Parts: sequence; structure tokens; C-alpha cells
Amino acid sequence: MLQSKLFYKTSKEVSVEEKSVNAQLLTRAGFIDKLMAGVYTFLPLGFKVYKKIENIIREEINAVGGQEILMPALHPKEPWETTGRWAAVREMFKTKSQTGGDYGLGWTHEEIVTPLAKKFFNSYKDFPFALYQIQTKFRDELRVKSGLLRGREFAMKDLYSFHTNEKDLDNYYEKVKEAYFKIFNRVGLGQRTYLTFASGGAFSKYSHEFQTVTPAGEDIIYLCDKCKIAVNKEIIGESKESCVQCGNKNLKEEKAIEVGNIFKLKDKFTKAFGYNFKDKDGKEKQVIMGCYGIGLGRVMGAVVEVYHDKDGIIWPPEIAPYNVHLIALKSGDDSLDKKIEKKTFDLYESLQKKGIEVLYDDRQEVSAGVKLKESDLIGIPVRLIISEKTVVKDSAEFKKRDSKDAELVKINKIAKLLNG
Repeated sequence: MLQSKLFYKTSKEVSVEEKSVNAQLLTRAGFIDKLMAGVYTFLPLGFKVYKKIENIIREEINAVGGQEILMPALHPKEPWETTGRWAAVREMFKTKSQTGGDYGLGWTHEEIVTPLAKKFFNSYKDFPFALYQIQTKFRDELRVKSGLLRGREFAMKDLYSFHTNEKDLDNYYEKVKEAYFKIFNRVGLGQRTYLTFASGGAFSKYSHEFQTVTPAGEDIIYLCDKCKIAVNKEIIGESKESCVQCGNKNLKEEKAIEVGNIFKLKDKFTKAFGYNFKDKDGKEKQVIMGCYGIGLGRVMGAVVEVYHDKDGIIWPPEIAPYNVHLIALKSGDDSLDKKIEKKTFDLYESLQKKGIEVLYDDRQEVSAGVKLKESDLIGIPVRLIISEKTVVKDSAEFKKRDSKDAELVKINKIAKLLNG
């Protein structure tokens, strides 16, 4: 991508209303634009990161047998009345149509997916199966001061699994746990993300959250170094002194961001909708469910909260908008500048042909200082500079965003170096 054509604009400052690091840096670097509190537009740079997170999630959920669907965001009143949640849930946006019907905007999809599954699969031979979507959700949040971490409109991957018995549900639940850790490892959060015991509410004694440790976190968790698991403060109660899994009494208090959650719903929704299956003897039995969520924008915001410095964002390679930020710096000598421009453009085309995504800063009227500051702010993993001092050596300055050191690398060796 030629930076001169990129739809973005950087800024030195953002609104004083943006308190969170992720909102400040993503806005300043031209990844997102705020429409109103809790609602953001993803600009081209931000949308590329979003799509990479989405594809990682899709690959790992497909690998555990998830089948992707897309359910409506606009819901009729009736299924929500069936479960009693139409009146009970204050966070749901509700509206009335011109014809008098009552509708709600989906903040979750149990009320939609359960009767959907009931229409299609009713024999024990059909089970187990799992359906998921990556869909926009709407929640009337009272507090929306954390950028992409807490919004009124946001994207979520929600997976729903259907089973004939608890053992089968337990087995699939463990598979999804493993898939989630693979997802968080790939987006760069793996070493900071802990399986966290949380209240199970009406469903079970415990549910599980995936919490990423960072000083920007809104949640308090207690870490067990022995088990490498944590407990959410909301359920810790009098057991603050010990781990719920191993009994370790030396727990460490940390702030964290919830980036995913999983629940064993059991028959909470299948019972409400009368979703049964026929076993091999023809007897009707209750279907049971699990549900598993990940907020895509929340993951993106958490990555920025974890990976940044005073100069800007530092993207993990697998979700960076581009692999390389290629910069041409003018010398002031017309003939030399033409050579710099040709060398840079040739490298740009060569890297792209090799499948390496490149953002090429080809802007002519922008100073070297501005280009370098913007490069640090945007945070692409590798920066390549071709300038007066490098072009005469048929080289480029190679610098990783998370390193202070740069080195000269021959142009014909750059692609091999980038590909590892």
C-alpha cells in the first residue's frame, strides 16, 4: 500500500475524554475513529488488524468442529420472552416498528440459536455439533470509557455447542479451552493470559474467563503460580487466601482485561425452548449446551494496552496491519533522490510479489522526522529505510519496532530475512 493513498490521518493529541491507552493510540495512529461514546469506525489500518484477528479465531474454531453461520442482529420480542430475559435485561436496546412490533438488538444469541438448532437436528445421531458466528453485538453500557475494551456496538465470536450428555459437553469444553489458548498465543497475548475461575451464575458452580494481565485492566484477579490459573475477585470471597484448584495460599493480585469467556449452559435454554432429542431407543431426552465468546475489538484493544511504548503501538507480527513499513528518505540531490525512489519502489514490488505485506511511505513533501515518528506510532513490526547512506551500498536500514538497534542489510537479502 502506498502511504500517500492510505485513508488515515495521525494526530498528536486526542480528546481528553479518551482515558484509555488503546483509544488514544489507535485514534492518534489512524486505526479507528470515534463516532460517539462506545462506537468506533475501523479505518483501513484498524480493519486490517481486525480481519487478522478474525481469521485467527475462525481457523482455530473451525479446527474444533465449529460451523460458521450468521444470525440476525435484529430480534423479535417473542424468543426473549420465552426465556424471561426481555424484561430482565436492561442492557438490551429495544425498539418498536412502524407496524407495532417489538424488537431488540442482539447483545447475545442464545435465544436465536437454540430454536434454530431445534429446527434441524433432533436425533442422537446428529450430536454433537457446534455453531458459531462473528457478528455485531449491541449493549446499552453505562460505562464506555475504555476505548475498544467496552463498547455499545462491538464484534464478537460466539460459539454454541450442543450435546446429548454432560461427559460429551465436558470433553468439548476442554477442546475449546485449548483452542482459546492457541488464539491468544497467536495474537500475542498468550504469556499474559490466564484461565480464570468466575461465577457460574445459574448454569454451574464456575464459568471460566480468559484474563490478560495489564495495569489497564478493569478486573481484579488472583493468580496461582503453581497452577497458572486465576480466580476473579467477584467470586474469591473468603477463599482469597487459597487457590480453588490446588489450595496454594500464595496468590498474587493483578489487574486484568477479560478477553474471552466460556460457560456450560447445560439445559438453561434448551429447556425453555423444549429442545429434546430422540435417543437410540426412541426416547426423548434434553439437549444440553455450552457457549464460548471472544470480543474481537476487545482483543485488539488489549493487545495495544500490552504492547506499546512512549512512541506508539508495537504490533505482534501475526496481527500487524503490514509486515514491513518501507520508507524512502530524500537527500536533496535530485539525481540521487531518483535513485533512492527507484530502489525503494523496486523493493516494494519485489517484497509484495513474495507475499510480504508492505506499507510504503512514498510521500514527497513530508520530512524525515515526521515519517519516522509516524512509523513508530503506527507500530508495524519491521521498518526499512532507504536513504542516501544506504542506497550507495545497495542496502536498507533494517529495524524491528521492539528494538533500539538497526542494521544495514543488502537489499537482495531482505526478503529471506523477513521470511525467517
